[in-house]
Amino acid sequence: MPNMVVCVKQIADPEAPAGSFRVDPAANKVVPAAGVSQVVSPFDEQAVEAALRIKDAQGGKVTAVSLGQGFVMDVIKKPLSMGGDDLVLLEDAAFEGGDSRSTAYALAMAIKKVGEFDIVFCGRQAADWDAGQVGSGIAEFLGVPSVTVAKKVEATDGKVRVERVTSDGYEVIEVPTPVVITVSNELGEPRYPKLKGIMAAAKKEPIRWNAQDIGADASQLGAAGARIKLLKVFQPVKEGKCEIIEGDSPEEAAANLALKLRETKLI
Repeated sequence: MPNMVVCVKQIADPEAPAGSFRVDPAANKVVPAAGVSQVVSPFDEQAVEAALRIKDAQGGKVTAVSLGQGFVMDVIKKPLSMGGDDLVLLEDAAFEGGDSRSTAYALAMAIKKVGEFDIVFCGRQAADWDAGQVGSGIAEFLGVPSVTVAKKVEATDGKVRVERVTSDGYEVIEVPTPVVITVSNELGEPRYPKLKGIMAAAKKEPIRWNAQDIGADASQLGAAGARIKLLKVFQPVKEGKCEIIEGDSPEEAAANLALKLRETKLI
C-alpha cells in the first residue's frame, strides 16, 4: 500500500474579481480585500484527488503538507475532509518572503521528516502566481524523478503509470517509486467532501512544524534562500484611443483608412 504526500497551498480565491485586489508598492506585493475568501489552490485539490483515487483502489496513506501563515482551519483541512489521513502545517517566520526554490526546499525537508514515501503529489502550479516550479524543485531536493502535468495516475508493483498532457494529446510514462508528480486539471473534478469526512476533519488536529522541527538550514529558507529578486509588482494600465477616419465618399474613406493603417504599420 503506497504512502503518499500531497503538497497543498492556501490562497486568496482566484475567482474573486480583479478589483478585489490592490498592489502595495511599498511592500511590493498584492493585497486582497478583506472580503476575499481563502481557498485551497484548485490544482492542489486535483492533486489530493489523484492520491485519493490510488488510496481507493489499493489502500495506503495520504498526508497533506502545507507551508504558509494565517491558515484558516475550515479551508486548509479540506484534504482531510476529502479523505486524507494527516495534515502537516509548516509555520515559521523563517519561511516568509521565499520564492519557488526556498519553498521547494522547505517542503522537501518536511517530506523527509514525514517518513518513507512512494509518491509526492503537487498541483501543476499554484493558482495565485502560476509559476509551476515548486513540484520539480521538490523532486530535485529529494533526488527522485518527477513527472509533470499528469492527467491520470495509476500505481502498481512499485511503479507508477502516468498519462502526461502534451500540446497535441498525451504521452504515457512509467516510472519507479519514489517519484514526484504534478497534477493537471485534465484529471477531472476533485470529489466533494462528505459530511462524515467534514466531521472527522473537524476533530483531527493538524501537525505543526517550524524550521527547526524539519531540520532545515535557515540560510536556505524564505527570503534568505530565495534566488529570484522580485523587482516590481504592478497592475497593467489599459488605455484605448479611437480615431474616426472620414472621407467625402465611402471610397475616399476606405482609401484614407488604408493610408492610416499603412502609416501606423498595421498593414
